[in-house]
Amino acid sequence: MEVTIGVQNVARELTVETDSDPAEVTKAVEAALADGSVLRLKDTRGRSVFIPGAAIGWIQVGDSEKGRVGFTP
Repeated sequence: MEVTIGVQNVARELTVETDSDPAEVTKAVEAALADGSVLRLKDTRGRSVFIPGAAIGWIQVGDSEKGRVGFTP
């Protein structure tokens, strides 16, 4: 699953590919936003990504599109 995070005052978004289920990611995001704690996500390679809850601008949680090749009309 792909999680895209917009960080406040940063021009580029952060994309994390994770094996976690959407409900687990949503619960972690809601907790970080509610109390300003740190959002911790583990990517598919086992690395951890930490984002301060107060710095999160927006988050998109969804399935990744693998194997997409070519042009789309």
